[in-house]
Order: sequence, then C-alpha cells, then structure tokens
Amino acid sequence: MCRSIKTLRPPYAEEVTEEDMRAAALQYVRKISGFRQPAAHNAEAFDRAVEKVTAATEELLGTLVVKG
Repeated sequence: MCRSIKTLRPPYAEEVTEEDMRAAALQYVRKISGFRQPAAHNAEAFDRAVEKVTAATEELLGTLVVKG
C-alpha cells in the first residue's frame, strides 16, 4: 500500500514525533482518497480524516507492548 510510510514502533524507530505520525496519516489519507491535495469543497473532510488517523496512530503506538 503506502510504501513511503515508515514503521513507527520500536525497534524500528527510537523516537516518534507528532510530525512523524501526522506525515504517516497524511500519506494514508492521500492514498485511500486518491487525492494529493483535495479540492476546496473536500478540504475539511480530508483534514478531519488526517487528524483522526493521527490520533488513532498515537493511541495505537501508546498502547502497543513490544517484547524482545
């Protein structure tokens, strides 16, 4: 799918920033929507999706338990 999205959990990433999570979310939303930059009438929905995916990513990374 989105080959440019990096793995954001240890041991692949030592430190993950809000910017890293947002960049991954943006790539995901671009891929599934088919828009690199949405038209003005879709911008709000696009931005809201990026924010929700960013929040879900933060929650996921905050609750994962990596053993070994």
